[in-house]
Order: sequence, then C-alpha cells, then structure tokens
Amino acid sequence: MQKIIKLLFLFIGISTFSQKKKETNTFLQIDYFYGNILRHNKNVGHFLVNHPTGYTLSWNKKTRGERAWESRYNYPDFGMSMAYQNYNSPILGKLYSLYGHYNFYLLPRKSKDQIVLRAGWGIAYNTNPYDKVTNPKNVAFGTHLNSSTYFKLYYKRENIIDKLGVNAGLIFIHASNSSVKSPNTGVNIWAATLGVNYNIEDNKTVTYIASTENKKYKEQIKYNVVFRFGANESDFIGSGVKPFFVLSAYADKRLNRKSALQFGADYYVSYMLKDYIAIKEAVDSNYQGGDFKRAGVFIGHELLLNKISMIFQVGYYVYYPVEFEGRLYERLGLKYYFSDKWFASVSLKAHAAKAETVAFGVGIRFN
Repeated sequence: MQKIIKLLFLFIGISTFSQKKKETNTFLQIDYFYGNILRHNKNVGHFLVNHPTGYTLSWNKKTRGERAWESRYNYPDFGMSMAYQNYNSPILGKLYSLYGHYNFYLLPRKSKDQIVLRAGWGIAYNTNPYDKVTNPKNVAFGTHLNSSTYFKLYYKRENIIDKLGVNAGLIFIHASNSSVKSPNTGVNIWAATLGVNYNIEDNKTVTYIASTENKKYKEQIKYNVVFRFGANESDFIGSGVKPFFVLSAYADKRLNRKSALQFGADYYVSYMLKDYIAIKEAVDSNYQGGDFKRAGVFIGHELLLNKISMIFQVGYYVYYPVEFEGRLYERLGLKYYFSDKWFASVSLKAHAAKAETVAFGVGIRFN
C-alpha cells in the first residue's frame, strides 16, 4: 500500500510540473479491487481458494476533438496504467503490470455522471512462476514475463470535492504468456472496483470541438497481405520453444470511418506442432501424426481509431491434419498504420480460453 501511495504522489508531482508549460487536461485515477479467479480450465481448481485483491493506478489525458477521430468516439481519454494483483495464493504469487489504455465514454460528455469502458493492453511480471522443483503446481504461469489485457466498466463522477471525484465498477483482467513457454493456463479474474479520480489542472470543464467532417464515407474493397511470426512451446513441459510463421491474405471493406469487415485465409507453419506430433508418436505407439502445417479461413471486424486499430477475427481450419486444440480459433490484436498502405500488428491467437500464440507482424494494404 505504501508503494502505491508513493507512486500516486510521484504521478501528481510529474504531471503538475508538466502542466505549468501547457494545460493538458489530465487526471489521475486509483482503484482498489476485490474479486474471484474464474475457472476457465479444469486444471486451475487448486487456485480457487482465496479472493484476489489489488490496485490500479492510471494517468489519463482527455481529448477535445482536435483530431477527427476524437469526436467520432465521443472524446475518449488515453493514458498509462499500472496494476498490482495479489492472488492471495502461495502458488500464484503476485502480478505487477503496465498498460496503455483508452477510456470510452458511453454517455454524452456534458453529463456530470459518466459510464466508462476502459480497454488496456500491456505486459505483466509474475513473482512466482512454475518451477518443477519449488513450484510445480503453478500451471498458470510458465514465465516471469507475461502479456496482460484488462477491460473495466465503471461509473465516474468528477469534481465532487474540489478536484476530487469517485469511480466504481467492474474489472476483468487476463494474464498469461500466450504459450511462449509451458505451462500456461493463465489466470482470469473478475472483480468489483472502488476508487477516486483527481483532476490535475485547475480547469474543471473541457471545451469540446464539434466535428466538421463529412459523415458519409465510402471506400472500395481493398486487399491485405500480412506476415506474422513468433515462438511458442507445446503443452509438453520442457519440449522447447520453437518458431512459427503465419501468412494471411484477406479482403476488407470499410463500412464507415469506424468499422471494417474482413474475410480471408491463414496458412500456419508451426514447429511446436512438429515437436508435439513427434512426442505423441514416441509415447503412444497407436498415435498416427500428420503434417505440422494448417490452413484456415476467417471473418473479422476492425475498429479504426486514429493510426491504431483493434481487430477481432474468428477462424476455422479447413486443412487440419492433426487434432490440436480444436478447429475453431480467435485472433484479438492491435494494428498500427505507418501509412495508408503499410502497417504493423501484434495479436493473440486462442482456442476459446486457451491461448496458443502471440504474434508480431507486418502487412500491406492495397487496391
């Protein structure tokens, strides 16, 4: 708790110093949460003993509509957040996380009472990962370093007492290493939150700039080619981390300035799967393996912000020579557009609640 308080005052000091030069409409937010670990896997039952607790501390910058995308999304905030999770389990240990996030407001911005949806993506450090000697029961985290995502839906009221306000709601936090190293069931928590917000500047109101852009938007179908890569390990602990490569091709149609639909295909080359087949054949004489390559088709949606967009795709393997995690898969990711043509991406591919890969990619979009 003392560390959290020290960090809060450090944030206030840095932000107050920076706003002397320019008013930036920034605020701090700190929340305590208390919740439950979700049973998303049959192997996590021994975790479901105590209730996880923790804090989130965030720095946020309000937008005013100076860029067109801001008014399209009802003038969201963006910022950085830190989280501390205590699973209250000697097996799982604690988790320290750092995220980038957006706050999306679901009510008119002039309203004093707000309902906010926050989405955050980042990295997390687990203090007590799996060790075959000292901690063999921690099948959730196979590494110290993990990826983490959180979604938070909450009520917010600012400036109740001077520049101090309150917030309360619900939070979902996922953390895992995306099968970079086994074991990796990950941990999902669902919790209630309660906290305060503090406006750093003296100005208590923001002047929002109304949009002047043409609401009508039309664009022809365009085509995309993406090359993704990464590394992961099979469920056989100690089998080794191996590379994988994915080539994707798809068409997209932008429905408006916010949304695009996608349809395409993926071709996977996974050396982890090659190892998995070899191990299965070695331990089971009746097992008959197959090709370690797979091919799938998918449909998806892209939510366009500024240069950043969020993608969600659902796929089905049409070439599936080896049974592994099931034919259906999902991809959740972020894209960053360097230009109208070129983009980079990071994405998580999963089968329901079981993450298989985290992939980095580069792509091109063309007529």
